[in-house]
Amino acid sequence: MDDPALQSFWDDLRTTTQARIGLGRSGDALPTARVLEFRAAHAAARDAVHQPLDTGPLVDRVAEVGVGRPVVVTSRATDRGEYLRRPDLGRTPADLSAVPVTSADIGFVLADGLSPRAITDHAVPLLSALVAEFDGRFTLAPPVIATQARVALGDHIGAALGVRTVLVLIGERPGLSVADSVGVYLTHRPVPGRTDADRNCVSNIHPPDGLAYSVAARVVSGLVAGARQLGRSGVDLKDTSRADAIAGGPEVHVIESTAG
Repeated sequence: MDDPALQSFWDDLRTTTQARIGLGRSGDALPTARVLEFRAAHAAARDAVHQPLDTGPLVDRVAEVGVGRPVVVTSRATDRGEYLRRPDLGRTPADLSAVPVTSADIGFVLADGLSPRAITDHAVPLLSALVAEFDGRFTLAPPVIATQARVALGDHIGAALGVRTVLVLIGERPGLSVADSVGVYLTHRPVPGRTDADRNCVSNIHPPDGLAYSVAARVVSGLVAGARQLGRSGVDLKDTSRADAIAGGPEVHVIESTAG
């Protein structure tokens, strides 16, 4: 891109997105710097998928949030390779005997998912933001940390906890722009066998470039309140925060029914 005006156009546009746009050319190929950036991003995404979640330090950090010391459970997937090859095993628990029985309104599951790095980076401050947003309006069960976990594992954990609503904070599938994004999946009245249509998801949480913790917590809080009023979550439960965006508040992005 030798045209200064065109170069300025792409430079300005790149400030609004993490997508790879306006990369330029070197002969018939990309410039070397852009090729190296791509390879680095691809390596980061692969590392995010395969790096195991270090639960020891995470347990201590979660305990400091003040809603109880978490227990650690795992799915039926015995290692990371089996987890990636057998998604079905990641949806069912190996043993939930350590999960306390409660009658709390809300349970939290911190699941490694496809990006354990995302949970390491963002789960604790996001959990803190959620607790602050709920502001004593709901009773909260002690958190559960789940490894080799898919979203549906939260249904088993929520049922074992005895909570009315379970929130699964899970590492989302890494891409070439973001390797540490978290999604919050909400299921009201969780029981094994719930389907994707029974859930709501607030996605793309990874400040400073993604959704901020406080904004995500506000949306989740509204969805929890709506689920309690409606008596269910999923496709019938709609996020209303876009109305606030139209009125001048922050715009958020909510996937209303999806699961991994």
